Formats: sequence, structure tokens, C-alpha cells
Amino acid sequence: MNEFESSSVELCEFIRSAPSCFHVIRRAGELLESTGFRRLYEHTSWHLTPGERYYVIRSGSSLIAFDIPETPSGGFQIIASHCDSPTFKIKEDPEISKSGQYVELNVEKYGGMLYGPWFDRPLGIAGRLIVRQDGTFREVLTDSGRDLVLIPSLAIHMNRKANETATASVQTDLLPVFGDETASGRFMEIMTEAAGITPDEVLGNDLFLYVRTPYSVWGANREFVSSPRLDDLQCAYASLQAVMKKRANDPGSISVCCIFDNEEVGSETKQGADSTFLQDTLSRISACLGNSSEEHLSRLASSFMLSADNSHAIHPAHPEKADPVHRPSLNGGVVIKFNANQKYTTDAVSAAIFRSICEKAEIPVQTYVNHSDVPGGSTLGNISASHVSIPCADIGCPQLAMHSPYETTGIRDTLCMINAMSAFYSTDLRIDESGNYRLL
Repeated sequence: MNEFESSSVELCEFIRSAPSCFHVIRRAGELLESTGFRRLYEHTSWHLTPGERYYVIRSGSSLIAFDIPETPSGGFQIIASHCDSPTFKIKEDPEISKSGQYVELNVEKYGGMLYGPWFDRPLGIAGRLIVRQDGTFREVLTDSGRDLVLIPSLAIHMNRKANETATASVQTDLLPVFGDETASGRFMEIMTEAAGITPDEVLGNDLFLYVRTPYSVWGANREFVSSPRLDDLQCAYASLQAVMKKRANDPGSISVCCIFDNEEVGSETKQGADSTFLQDTLSRISACLGNSSEEHLSRLASSFMLSADNSHAIHPAHPEKADPVHRPSLNGGVVIKFNANQKYTTDAVSAAIFRSICEKAEIPVQTYVNHSDVPGGSTLGNISASHVSIPCADIGCPQLAMHSPYETTGIRDTLCMINAMSAFYSTDLRIDESGNYRLL
């Protein structure tokens, strides 16, 4: 196994170990602590020391980690990604008896997804349970840890037009089967048993379906890897690896790694990119370093952000959906994303800076723009910039089948992104007297 495959396999093992956004953040915290980061809490006073590393979690599903150099003389160098993916959320009191023979679970969709690939796959359920113990409300993570439910498709004999249309009703067609009639009343029993608690302790829950199909390295030369939730855990994992490794070259800028929740549903939550989480954290860092309000604003004006969210690779069957000139390929390098309507925040300045960082580190770069008649989605950068207004470049790894429960990327792409992010953190970005960036 070469270094590229090793990095992609490590990413997939990370994804496998963290089946919900809450598990992702818990696992991220464990990795950060293993490399010297110390956890802070928003409800307590912070006392920060230059040369130390910290992280803070909001609502159990978003995290910001930061590394303060010995002499913090520059701005903030920020990488933002997200930990949520399109899926189905379990509703309250979810069990539904059907035909006297099955028990289904009532769900609603979370985010925009392709329905078809969810059918006929083994699925697990994971998330968090809120319990009250000794008068304290506490979050307990749970994971079925096994194939628990499945969404069966209707046989072609009963729907002769199944291959002609792709419509499906979430409320009718996409409810997962939990068991036969003997499964009635057992759902919360199984989920609490997995968490080591009892059903009567549970006062609330956030539970989601997840795909249990293992990741696969495939292709004639093992050049591709497929896994659930590559969008956007590939970028989130890469940013964690980069900020944990950032010590060899210690520039004066403060390295910041953000992993937000709820990007797939618009980010308008207290833990999303459209919250005050990043703004609050940066303000508290400056205050703890003794910066005045004026000095904090000056630090922000010297800052830079990478919004890291995966990008579309050219599709083998539908190249006409891609821009005729810019056609990113798997294993072709980190993608810089552009959009005239600012769905992506990259502009001439931020593109030039990121390209220069990658060029110096010998990291290949590709360009993505939407086909002018096929609008794409939005991401984190423009939303975060509405609260922390700093130059930003939107980047990502190229992938196929975005928003499918099983996605594909290139075997080289994970390490390529880790190296690009590491190069970004190791570059000292400064503003000269005329307001122009310089790379030191």
C-alpha cells in the first residue's frame, strides 16, 4: 500500500468509526487531544497561552481547533469544512405497523440527496440520546453497530415503469423496515442498549440512518476509492490532519480548523457556518491575547480562509453536464471553485494566493466552474464570510456521485488535500503597507 492509498484508507476508517455528525466531532476531539490540543468550553472563561493548542465544541456537532504560535504576529489562517451529509432523520415515536407483518420507522429527509442508492442497502442508525442523570442533562452517543434496517425497492414486476421514472415519496417509499411484527416496541430498547442506558432515561434524541456498506479501493490500478460520506468528511479529515501536523514550520499566523454542522440544510443553526461560532471564537482568542478591539479588527484584516467542500469531477457518462473547458478529474489535484454569483467565494486575489501556495509545495491544482446552464450548489465560504469578512478561496477534492450515500473519489486525492492544507498552514501570509498580501 503506497502513501496515497494509505491516506485514503485511513480517511475511510475514520468515516467508518464515526457514523453520525456527533460521532465525527467526538472522534475529532480524540484525535486532537492525542496531539496536544486541550479542550475549552464556551460557558467558561478562557486563558490561552501562546505556543499552545486548543479546541472548542458547540452543540456536540461543530468544532473549532486553533494553534497559537509562540509569537502570534499575523492574522488567522482558517480552513472551514462540514461534517454532515444528506441522510434520513428518525422522527419522534417512529414505529409504524404496516400490513400486520412489518414495523417501519418514520423518517424525514435531511438535505438534498439521490434517493435511488438508498434502496436495498444494509443500514445502521446512529446519533445522540439526551438523558437526565442526577438532575443533569447529558449527551450519550449511540450506534446500532450492525445492519438494523433496510429500505426495500418495489419489484420491477409491480412497477414496470421503474426504469423510466425516478420519483419516490419519502413518506411512502423510503421508510426503512425495522423488522417483522415482533419488532414492535423495540426500537428505543435497541438504541439505548447500544449506548449502555435504559429507555426510561431518554428525554430526547437525534438519530440518523447511515450506510453500512464498507469502503472499497477499486479500479484496474486501484486508482479509485468509494465510501459513504466523502462529502465532506474527506475535507474535514484532511483539515484535522493538517492542523495536527502544523508545528515544524511555525509562522506568526494563528491556524484555525473549523468543522461545522448543518451545511446540507443551509447552515442557519447555532452550530452552522451561518452562526456566530467562528466570529465568537476568533474574538475570544484576540481578547485572551490582550488585543484591543482595534487590534482584533486589524488581525482579521490580515486573515485568510479556505472553504473546503468537495467538488464535482467530470462524469464518464455525462461529460455534457460539465463546463466545456474546466473538467476536473479524479486524482488530478485539488480543485479551486469559481462562481460569478458568489456561491463560491474565490476571486482573482484568493485564487492567486492559493495557487502560489500549491505551486511552491508542488501540489497540482484544477479549476471548477459550473456549466452555465446547470447551476450547482452552495457551500460554507460565502456564509461564513457574512460573519467574518475575510478573503476566501473555495476548494475541494473532485468526486463522483455527490449526495449519493456511496460516493467515489481518487486514491491520490486525500493526501493531495492534506498536503495542500498543510502548506497553507505553514505559509506565513502577511499584508504590506499598501494592503497587498505577501507570502513569507
